Amino acid sequence: MVAAEPSAVEDALPEVTRAGVIGLGAMGLQMARHMAAKGFAVAGFDVVADAMKRAVEHGIESCASPAEVGGRADVVVVMVQSDAQVEEVVGGSGLLDSLQAGSVVCIASSTAPTTCQRLAELAAERGVGVLDTPVVHGQRGADAGTLTVLAGGEERWLERARPALAAFTRHIIHVGPSGHGQIAKTVNNMLLWAAICANYEALTLAKELGADIPRLIEAMSYASGANAPLARWGKSTGKWAEKDMDVALELAQELKLSLPLSGLVDQLMKRIDQGKMKALLD
Repeated sequence: MVAAEPSAVEDALPEVTRAGVIGLGAMGLQMARHMAAKGFAVAGFDVVADAMKRAVEHGIESCASPAEVGGRADVVVVMVQSDAQVEEVVGGSGLLDSLQAGSVVCIASSTAPTTCQRLAELAAERGVGVLDTPVVHGQRGADAGTLTVLAGGEERWLERARPALAAFTRHIIHVGPSGHGQIAKTVNNMLLWAAICANYEALTLAKELGADIPRLIEAMSYASGANAPLARWGKSTGKWAEKDMDVALELAQELKLSLPLSGLVDQLMKRIDQGKMKALLD
């Protein structure tokens, strides 16, 4: 028997109406909630029982394993914490075996580019697509359904997954082949945390000089020093700074590339906490 060409298989696929989310924490729950609100039948799994309970309250169907989610979804969003967890969910849990050919796995977690590339190759053997779809704009964007997806992978898989991703995003930007979404996310994070460090130092100086910080931040929105983290100062948590900078610096180490500013930002972010950031507004 001659295998059908990919385009012929894709033409025969039904419209995506079933979605799944693995990892129903603060971000994943909101993604699932928005997809359910937009009419998708959403199946979910999380290792934390309370997370599953909250998801069910939002109309998410509870599943006992990632593999069970795969049996009930055409597009599965993975939103877990680490590369190791992503590897286990996608490559070791039975998820790929339970998905039908033509299904798509969207890795929304921030990972190394090579993790997504490796899993995309593994899934391709089963006729399943894997995209790296890390998101920006954090919890605020997840709550409002206005995240931006930085997508890496084959365009045919992105178009297949787009309706589900659009339920919780404002922008879906295809930045290149597999792994390039994660490259874009890493670059975004490097710029984000560098800006937060610069903002913190500048605002600390201004406060010591007696400036009205909220008024100063408003003024800066019209000045050449304007930046997004400054505009929402006190609302960013800095929660993932250490992990984000570790990813960037590990990639640089593999390439034997010197990133002295990023190394300093990594150290500075360890000294700044949410309380100190908010205190500048008092």
